[in-house]
Amino acid sequence: MSDNHSTASHGHGPFIAAIDQGTTSSRCIVFDKDGRIVSVDQKEHEQIFPKPGWVEHDAKEIWENVQQVVAGAVEKAGITAKDVKAIGITNQRETTLMWDKNTGEPVHNAIVWQDTRTDGLCRELGRNVGKDRFRRETGLPLASYFAGPKIRWLLDNVEGLRERAEAGDILFGTMDSWVIWNLTGGTEGGVHVTDVTNASRTLLMNLRKLEWDEKILHSIDIPAAVLPEIRSSAEVYGTAASGALAGVPVASALGDQQAALFGQTCYDKGEAKSTYGTGTFMLMNTGDEPVNSYNGLLTTVGYRIGDQAPVYALEGSIAVTGSLVQWMRDQMGLINSAAEIETLASTVEDNGGAYFVPAFSGLFAPYWRSDARGVIAGLTRYVTKAHIARAVLEATAWQTREITDAMTKDSGVDLTSLKVDGGMTSNNLLMQTISDFLDAPVVRPMVAETTCLGAAYAAGLAVGFWPDTDALRANWRRAAEWTPRMDAETRDREYKNWLKAVERTMGWIDDES
Repeated sequence: MSDNHSTASHGHGPFIAAIDQGTTSSRCIVFDKDGRIVSVDQKEHEQIFPKPGWVEHDAKEIWENVQQVVAGAVEKAGITAKDVKAIGITNQRETTLMWDKNTGEPVHNAIVWQDTRTDGLCRELGRNVGKDRFRRETGLPLASYFAGPKIRWLLDNVEGLRERAEAGDILFGTMDSWVIWNLTGGTEGGVHVTDVTNASRTLLMNLRKLEWDEKILHSIDIPAAVLPEIRSSAEVYGTAASGALAGVPVASALGDQQAALFGQTCYDKGEAKSTYGTGTFMLMNTGDEPVNSYNGLLTTVGYRIGDQAPVYALEGSIAVTGSLVQWMRDQMGLINSAAEIETLASTVEDNGGAYFVPAFSGLFAPYWRSDARGVIAGLTRYVTKAHIARAVLEATAWQTREITDAMTKDSGVDLTSLKVDGGMTSNNLLMQTISDFLDAPVVRPMVAETTCLGAAYAAGLAVGFWPDTDALRANWRRAAEWTPRMDAETRDREYKNWLKAVERTMGWIDDES
């Protein structure tokens, strides 16, 4: 952490701690009043693959790791629990767990968001209506991605679980709920809650009422007794009962992408952030009205502070961005390290006529075509591996452009600027290309850990550590900005070629049986 001061200056505080329970690891970051990082501790957990397309986590291992990273971050900061004013939680979204409230034992491994075992069930639930059956109420298509169908799978496949669930002995939660329940005492009075952002990813919450939808619960056949209480994203849910932060209020919960939106201080309509990791998630603040998407985006809750009106967002996801660079490195051997892609791509002026559409697992937003597969189009003898490297970076930029176009169509709001975070933002050529293709400024903040920062900000607001969102905006510092340099004619021509290449990916798989 380059902006770390020496540990000696830390003793005083006060501080906010954020726990990020992510897909591959759990970590805890301690922040000071300026939103700067004081200390970090992180621990990976096992990825369990019982069958192709199935992904699970051991929730007990995750809770152990959470306790360890909290203790580690507190120790590294050289502070005690009384220096910490609140704990915020952010989490991998949609990952689904059910546990026995009397013993605290999970009834099965957590089923991870990427898991596709509920594909068939989702088709069945769509009945004659198809994937939009619950979209009006929930803002989401019926897809294996979301938590509701995963709950139903557990009820159908874990012996005796439905009876125990109906008797009121079983709790369901996304990982925020599991962490908060354990943190606030578990079997000894643990609080069973979730926040509006995580609840909005279950397919079970009514977006407008912010309550569980009884009709949908009935349709998917899930007993209401298992569900947590839906609360705002920033309020005190309870107090840590033990461990390194015993006695500290637990005061925020936000799904990871919403936490990044909040940490990037996208508090006005039309402000958007894009997180460039393995895949890419882009969210745009649409204000206090949920905007229905007719262009392949998800409608989701952005955040809700205490009893203020909820703020909604449109979300677009791209399946393959950082993982395409890994593929170039590991499967193709065209580069030795991820950073090399920029060096290689910079040796040529343009893509040499080549376009790379990485539909490795189909196309995500705005198409949602599972019959698509990857293509490289426009190849001639002229094309070198440097052109391919350039086409790889352009793929991430064009896919970002497609999502911003969809957001503008749905919301009627033009993108003012794009705030970016995630590992790929260290690639300057990529950031410039995104600015060129969007014809908008691209801005990267000082603190790249915006997910944790968002959870810390929300928890700090809940306990009065920060007075309001204006104070948080004042903390936001720009590290780098890219502005468009491409002429409109070139941009339009290239975009047309990209869209032609996208068409070539579709219908590759004949029958999605």
